Order: sequence, then C-alpha cells, then structure tokens
Amino acid sequence: MHFGLPVDEDRLIDVLRPGGGIDTVVTADVYGEGAADVLVGKALEGLPRGDYTLVGTIGHDFYNGTREGAKGFPRFTDARLRGPEKYRDYLRMACERSLEACGVDRFDLLMLHNPDRTGYSSEAVWRAMAGLRDEGMADMLGVAPGPANGFTLDVISCVERFGELLDWAMLILNPFEPWPGRMALPACEQNGVKVLARVVDYGGIFHGDVPDEDALPEFDHRAFRPAGWVGAGRERLERIAPIAERHGLTPLQLSCQWTLAQPAVHCVVPTLIQEPGDRAKSIEDKRAELAAVPARIVLSPDEIEEIAQVGENAGCMALKGGTPAHDGPERADSWPMNPDLDAVARRWRIEPGRDLINTM
Repeated sequence: MHFGLPVDEDRLIDVLRPGGGIDTVVTADVYGEGAADVLVGKALEGLPRGDYTLVGTIGHDFYNGTREGAKGFPRFTDARLRGPEKYRDYLRMACERSLEACGVDRFDLLMLHNPDRTGYSSEAVWRAMAGLRDEGMADMLGVAPGPANGFTLDVISCVERFGELLDWAMLILNPFEPWPGRMALPACEQNGVKVLARVVDYGGIFHGDVPDEDALPEFDHRAFRPAGWVGAGRERLERIAPIAERHGLTPLQLSCQWTLAQPAVHCVVPTLIQEPGDRAKSIEDKRAELAAVPARIVLSPDEIEEIAQVGENAGCMALKGGTPAHDGPERADSWPMNPDLDAVARRWRIEPGRDLINTM
C-alpha cells in the first residue's frame, strides 16, 4: 500500500495472524491484485475458522478492467464493462476468487469496496450482494466508501434505502479527522448499521513516529495530504497528550478510545506502518498497542469533547461523492448533487453548501 518502508512477507504474515488480542482481519481483493488475499490466507493457515473474523471487500474490476493510473481499476458497475443484468455474475465471481485466495469458504463480513454512484444507489447491486449472503458466502454485508474522504450523503442514502441488508459501514474517522464522517454516524445508528472506522492512526501521527514530510519514503501514499499536515498533527497531539497520560494510554490507544466512543462505531482499524529512521517503532509494537486498547471507554464526556475541539477539521479538504463543489462530468469518485441527495441533506439537517465544501 506504499506506506512507510516495505516489510518482508514472513514478518507481515506474523503481524496479520489473528491472536494476542486481535482476531479481526480486513482484506481487499484489489490490493496487489489478489496478492493481499493470498497473504491473508497464509496468515490464517491452520487456525480454527471460529477463532477469527474475516472481512473481505470487493468492487474494483481488475479482472476485466484496465488500470487508469492513479485512479486505479474501474468499479465493476462501470457501464463500459457491463450492465445491471451482469452485476450478480461479477460479484459472485469476485467473491469466489477472493475466498479461494484467502483459503476459506465464507467471509464473516463482505463489503462493497469504494462504490461509484451506482454502487450506492442500485437495487441490482444490493440484491446481488444479498444473494451472496443468502448463498452462504458471507454472514454479513457492508459498504466501504473511499478511497478518499467524503461520500457523506451517499452513505446516509445507502443506509436509509438498504439498511435492512447492511450490517456495517466503513468510514474514515479519528480525532483529527472527525469531519465529515461524524455527520453520517446518526443515520448509521438509527438504521442499525455498525461503523468500522479506518485510518484511526491519522496517517501515522497517532503512532508518534511519523517522519518529517520531506523524509517520507519515495511514492509514500501520504504524499496526497496537504503540506504541513505532519507539523500540525504533532502540535495537536501535544495538546491532547495530558489526557492520554491521565489514563495511561498511548496516542494510538487514545485515538481508538475516542473513535470507539462515537455513536455506532464498534471497530477501529489503524494502518500499521513501518516508518524509516532510528525513532521508528516496529509494526509489532504498534500491533501490541492496538491489542491493549481498553475494552471499555475510559474517557469522560468532557475529555471526548475536548479532543474533538482540538481536532476540528471541518472544511479542510475537497470531498468525494455527491457534493455541491463537483465540477465537470461525473467521475467514479465524484458526482453532482441531485434531488435525492438534497432530500437526504434536509432530513439530517446538513447544509451541503456549508457543510460539504472546502473552506480552507
């Protein structure tokens, strides 16, 4: 995934292997175009199937589609690849191949990975996903927006329309990126959809060893973040450090605690990054910190609010999905507002022209 330094396969397998307080593994079929699933399969070898929870994500068609540079592979719903009548066939094939690579016969949770507009709104897509569950290929279903931040109204619309089918939604959320993810949490909670929060490490800031921006390895994925984000993140981390110290928490554990205290959030997934430099922690130590996060919330309501105020980031970036700022033709990760999204915004008291635009 081009975060930090490369890690050799045996070491990565050991980190991924469930146990020691962590029993959930999340994978995606498009990562390494199947290689990530194979690696996860090696990490799961020999473990009783009931000893871990496996989350799979499918949706990028690297089987028939052509990679489009930094945009990646097209979504399977791309009209250039197939129409709605072929969605079910593709999803079954992709799920079967991902399961085979992982060496298992079912996912505990299967998520639709980085949907385009069609993926969020198409009954054909979600009927097909429900069919995979009914066939025993997955126990639960979910939606995993991305890869960038946004999709707020699209996620809310999806959980409103398909909430009876959806069990989980994966959102970017952490103390320094509460916006825009928190706006979707009430709808998830009301519709009984649990939230899996990713990037809870905030690009490595909460690991406490992220290097200066000019020292990041070549092609590091974090280069997309705005200039100055490391320095600003360190300054905010210093401001909330006394709260962590009060409870005997590491910065990562504090981030996990704050995120798990949010409505509907039931699981957090940081990126375990092997940073360069002498002060870098090992990914093994970072995994151990994650495993040691207290099971109950130890932060007080006042502390949770204080952290939120320090981390406020509203309007700090251009968002993806349906937004009033979209300009030009519809793209796989960005599209204009429409009457349905306008109605969603009104129901949840979101003002798109104020709440979903870049003001920095």
